[in-house]
Amino acid sequence: MNKIYVDNAATTKMSKTAINAMLMHLEEDYGNPSSLHMVGQLANESMVKAREQIAACIGADPKEIFFTSGGSESDNQALLTAFEWGKRNGKKHIISQKTEHHAILHTLKKLEKQGFEIELLDVDGEGNVTSEQVRSAIHEDTALVTIMAANNEIGTQLPIKEIAAVCKEKGVLFHTDAVQAVGHIPINVKEIGCDMLSLSAHKFHGPKGTGVLYVRKGLMPSCLIEGGAQERGRRAGTENVAGICSMAAAIKEAVDKIPENTPKLIDMRNRLINGLLEIPHTILNGAKSNRLPGNVNVCFEGIEGESLLLLLDAKGICASSGSACTSGSLDPSHVLLAIGRPHEVAHGSLRLTLSEENTVEQIDYIIKSTKEVVEYLRKMSPIWQDLQEGKRKYVIQ
Repeated sequence: MNKIYVDNAATTKMSKTAINAMLMHLEEDYGNPSSLHMVGQLANESMVKAREQIAACIGADPKEIFFTSGGSESDNQALLTAFEWGKRNGKKHIISQKTEHHAILHTLKKLEKQGFEIELLDVDGEGNVTSEQVRSAIHEDTALVTIMAANNEIGTQLPIKEIAAVCKEKGVLFHTDAVQAVGHIPINVKEIGCDMLSLSAHKFHGPKGTGVLYVRKGLMPSCLIEGGAQERGRRAGTENVAGICSMAAAIKEAVDKIPENTPKLIDMRNRLINGLLEIPHTILNGAKSNRLPGNVNVCFEGIEGESLLLLLDAKGICASSGSACTSGSLDPSHVLLAIGRPHEVAHGSLRLTLSEENTVEQIDYIIKSTKEVVEYLRKMSPIWQDLQEGKRKYVIQ
């Protein structure tokens, strides 16, 4: 059975371009870029070119690019940077919002234990916060605002440019987790006006284990890993040259293809949403239009998401019920709870995230298969039986 992969928010398949770049550098640029001999300097030259290419793709200067192991490390380093900047400047207040990735939320909890005040803003029913909410929350003690560019579960795009403008006006650092955005929608750090930005290669057909923290000139990131002078003394350890060069190839290809891929993805996304909403007592999670081109997230009343995923997998459909980082948890998605979904509804969620490799034929098969599986699960569900008999009230009309 040919698998239909629609879990691209969790990870993407590496592109041929990224694979070829990695293989070439594994075979030829195997030197340590800190070594002074020719093999080492060739590796260093490749890394310099990769840094320049990545910087160009997001409108940055190469000196503003710091390599990491991925989005979670970049987020951690950004928050630690703001933490130490805040301590130096007598500011111990950080603002974020309730639907951030756990790489942000868990790090904020850690900083709270170290004496910082953490304020998580409420989101509306589509998962949005406004620049006015941020403005109202900022006070003299605020060191940082960190708001994601686009939500990893429900796909809502947040108004980061407007929020960045408020932060600049108030003299507050602004970081955005753009892991789900880079390579999928246009991202330019200068146009946004952010101080720091996180990205991860495996979200745009690059390799796992490679990422970037963009840090604007004039702000130096805190060091997470001690031991060497790599990354201008900000991250010790011999650089993963092959991974970095593969990431550079992947991001350029992804960014170059945004104009071509976006209309195709939006058409498939809308076709999928409309087909799934034909199932009674189903609701779309996230913004109707201001969402990532390939993101679909719905809740079906009366069923459990885990059973839904297993039965869809048996039909060859690889999907998820939310963030891969929390897929082992029995708790419902914190994102869905934050936008107002009750526990019993949030448990019945399905996230389908598309790539340019998906087809309309696959979309129609997913719709057909999901309808069959939902109907099958509802027939076995005592909750659904109670709903139909009027013993419970439907939450999703």
